[in-house]
Amino acid sequence: MADKPEQNFSRNRFGTFAGVFTPTILTILGVIMFMRANFVIGQAGVLGALSILIIAKVITLTTSLSVSAISTNMRVRGGGFYFMISRVLGVEFGGAIGIALFFALALSVPFYILGFAEALVRSYPVLVPYFQIITMGSAIVLFIIVFWGAGWAIRIQFVIMAFLLLSIIAFLGGALNHFSFSMLQQNLYPQYTYVDLKDGLAPHFSYWLVFAIYFPAVTGIAAGVNMSGDLEDPGRSIPRGTLAAVGVGFLVYFFQIFLCGGAYERSALINTPYELLHDNALFGLTILVTFGVVAATLSSAVGSYLGAPRVLQAVSRDRILGLLQIFSMGSKKGDEPRRALILTFIITITVLLWAGNEAGGSALNAVAALITMFFLYSYGMINLAAFIEDFGGNPSFRPQFRYFHWSTALLGAMGCAVVTFLINWLAAVVAVVIIIALLWYLKAQRLIATFGDARRGLIYRQIRNNLLRLRHMPEDPKNWRPNILVFSGNPMAREEIIAYAVWIESKRGIVYLANVLIGNVEELAPRRPAALQQLTKFCNEKQYAAFPVVVAAEKMEQGINMLLQATAIGPIRPNLAVFGWSGKMERRQTYLSQLRTASTLGMSLALVESKGVVEPESKKRIDIWWRGHKNGALMLLLAFLISENWEWTNTTIRILRVVDNEAGREPAEKDLQELINLARVECQINIVVSEESFVRVLHENSADSTCVILGFELPSKDKEAEWHACYRSFVDGMPTMILVNSLGGEDLFA
Repeated sequence: MADKPEQNFSRNRFGTFAGVFTPTILTILGVIMFMRANFVIGQAGVLGALSILIIAKVITLTTSLSVSAISTNMRVRGGGFYFMISRVLGVEFGGAIGIALFFALALSVPFYILGFAEALVRSYPVLVPYFQIITMGSAIVLFIIVFWGAGWAIRIQFVIMAFLLLSIIAFLGGALNHFSFSMLQQNLYPQYTYVDLKDGLAPHFSYWLVFAIYFPAVTGIAAGVNMSGDLEDPGRSIPRGTLAAVGVGFLVYFFQIFLCGGAYERSALINTPYELLHDNALFGLTILVTFGVVAATLSSAVGSYLGAPRVLQAVSRDRILGLLQIFSMGSKKGDEPRRALILTFIITITVLLWAGNEAGGSALNAVAALITMFFLYSYGMINLAAFIEDFGGNPSFRPQFRYFHWSTALLGAMGCAVVTFLINWLAAVVAVVIIIALLWYLKAQRLIATFGDARRGLIYRQIRNNLLRLRHMPEDPKNWRPNILVFSGNPMAREEIIAYAVWIESKRGIVYLANVLIGNVEELAPRRPAALQQLTKFCNEKQYAAFPVVVAAEKMEQGINMLLQATAIGPIRPNLAVFGWSGKMERRQTYLSQLRTASTLGMSLALVESKGVVEPESKKRIDIWWRGHKNGALMLLLAFLISENWEWTNTTIRILRVVDNEAGREPAEKDLQELINLARVECQINIVVSEESFVRVLHENSADSTCVILGFELPSKDKEAEWHACYRSFVDGMPTMILVNSLGGEDLFA
């Protein structure tokens, strides 16, 4: 998955005003300004409405700051929010938000058209029978305008913005004519009313319910950002255009709250919010207010018509889903996403046909709420992306936009999450479920992106800080964890040893998978990264949670010594070295020398002689031969850790001890039972009374087990041959055996 290379077409080159400010301000100054703003003033009072405006604008402002920081830190291409999120949070997060955002934008088109038609028939009731004709005709006309190209759409938006500006002047001027400080004082504080329903009065409005009604009025900053691929200089235009639109929107809403709150009675504000603006227009120019409502709805529809195809085109060009590839192509002139636009048009017509010859309906309202959630979650993701970039401390994060801090991004992300549940908790939950489902599906595809993202930086910072904190914490047996250095050699030839090391680790510690390249170091150095990559690929394919380590050395002994001394992740050093059992007499001196080196460096030892991989569904038994506390505690702990893996379900742990006569059976059994109770490991006790050699007793009692764990001590140099012959007699003819030598450090009874 990669950024699409340049194709043989010309691109649009819009500036800040046309490409960002115009679509953003037209979306911010939407239909709620006409239909619901006065209602909010009447319910919450002037002070309450201003506080709602400020809180809402803080969320959009922090999001705008995050957008500005990200857009000035990278070369922004087509896709707007999707592009930014995917390049910071990764392709899966970006893809999930991108697909959801496309459908939200595509579904917004018919909803804005329905809002336009509803405002039109309310102003001119004679048009009521032609409601669906108006909606279908509007959809077709807008589609043709956008299909001609973004340039035509922007020109149309200039005309729409002119009507909207005249409308705002008309209704604000009318409010100013009626303004009085006595009326402002009367409307200063909230007076929440009851909701009048058919079956009675519902509980009264509250601050947060009114906030939920008003909040969508201040959103819309994505409209300009989604034009990123059509901008001449996105890094310059996006911050300036977005912040300018947010500032202008704040001033317009501020003056509307202040002037209308001081001009009209509370009851009129609540019951006839639109009519007040319409009937009291400056110089009686009511037609301007009507045109303003029409302009507000149509401009939002055009913005969504422009944004939705561009998001889908960007997602398609990243090859997230094969079935979307058809939408990646753009026109030769302007790189217009016409295939994606046709899909958006089909969705629009389908929804309008479903809506029928009247607006509204509970189903449509529910989908509208879901659309709002997708927008808010995309805002939240942008803030999260900016937070991760800055807080993660990546040196690559050097935005030219300086008025940004990770705390503002975190505030914006939290604000978006809270507001979704304040507006409609059910729609918020449904939107989360849909996004998580998309995220899960995309993760399951195991997408590979050639572009980097910032998640690694955040994780790196956390790990670094935690390692530094861990360095100052004293080690304690209670916190012992299996940090294993396993010498596998060629992993394909000795995979069973790796499997046992991973089972012993049991997601409690760390496994280092070690390999040594033998030969001239200078000659082998170029091959080392490939060998490391091969081990990494092996771990990924086999799903082994291990960290590969590769060194080059003249001799095997030198390489092993290097690994034993230097392998570590900060304060996390191996405390258990896992070797394969070597039955070759001619290698015993070298083999034992390596074991002594590991022991000298403070590592316990586990020598694995594997006789096959276990079958997960079969019944299994691990036999521990108890011959004293020195190795016994680690042996019992390893058996417990192995049994915790899903492959070792239906496993019985049996602890065995040999005594010479019947008189020793009861004390030995009592001691082991007391040990098991303290260790809190479920075991069966088996006391073997025998005077025969231990090797015979071992073979008679454990030949049918799945795994045998036995302790050992390292021999002196003059006893090496005798030691090797003894333990080879234990191993030969037996199932998988693990020989354990403990240096302590673990606490079985903690």
